[in-house]
Amino acid sequence: MAAHCGRLDGHPGPPARCRAPAGKRPRRHEPADHCLGRSRSGLSTKIYLAVESRCRPMSLLVTAGQAGDAPHFEAVMNAIGVPRRGPGRPRQRPHRVLADKAYSSRAIRDWLRRRGIRATIPQPSDQQAHRRRRGSTGGRPPAFDKQHYRQRSVAERCINRLKQWRGLAMRTDKLAVHYQAALTLAGIMLWTKP
Repeated sequence: MAAHCGRLDGHPGPPARCRAPAGKRPRRHEPADHCLGRSRSGLSTKIYLAVESRCRPMSLLVTAGQAGDAPHFEAVMNAIGVPRRGPGRPRQRPHRVLADKAYSSRAIRDWLRRRGIRATIPQPSDQQAHRRRRGSTGGRPPAFDKQHYRQRSVAERCINRLKQWRGLAMRTDKLAVHYQAALTLAGIMLWTKP
């Protein structure tokens, strides 16, 4: 039996009416919670991004508002892809990563060290106190360069630029895939600005 899409008079109908069968439709990767989660300020969505030095996003990830920062670090870093001028795979390793205290963990520092990436991440006071309590078995403190850390403000400025769009600031999209697509579009516009 053949399926007929369109109007009865033989003219084609609007594209929305003529859809592929349910098994043939492309699947959206929409999370069950639509990346909306409860935080102190109510329902919210958290944006993770990697930003280059000129305040332009290189990778974006969206999760629910109550999600922790550190578990999503590797996903954001693995999504970076800078094309090379000649042949070869895209470059995925930055020279240095600047991150806030939420990313200060031994697992993240080890992950960066294995890939040869320098880390400028401040250590929270509770981790410093724990290391001092352990004495000589606590190890030496990780290196921290205050001069490089001042450049971390580009991430905050990039988020502010993205949220100049009212729909992104207010999260007017119900679906997370639409919200991430709008973020990607805003990021592309930041890249194309002179």
